[in-house]
Amino acid sequence: MAEPDPGAAWRVEEGGVVLWLRLTPKGGRDAIEGLETLADGRCVLKARVRAAPEDGRANAALEQLVAKTLEAPKSAVAIVAGHASRVKKLFISGDSARIIDALARRLAQTAK
Repeated sequence: MAEPDPGAAWRVEEGGVVLWLRLTPKGGRDAIEGLETLADGRCVLKARVRAAPEDGRANAALEQLVAKTLEAPKSAVAIVAGHASRVKKLFISGDSARIIDALARRLAQTAK
């Protein structure tokens, strides 16, 4: 199986970066765990949170985790699609070069 393409998990857009992510709620810990290629061929970032998928708690925990990981304000991270799905589309507003650099650094840490 081919290695996932990191660049395929995000895209630069005006004002920030769109990020596709697969969330595991009630995952025992809050963590970004690298890349995954889904059965349909899409590349996504993998994440898990301790919160349960009830009353939006897992989504809120995900937004907080992504903001912390990217050293961005929580208000810069928003789920724009997939609120009730495991696969989510997030928009991170801000300097796209800085955001992508932070993503690349985090992925390098998970590869060790």
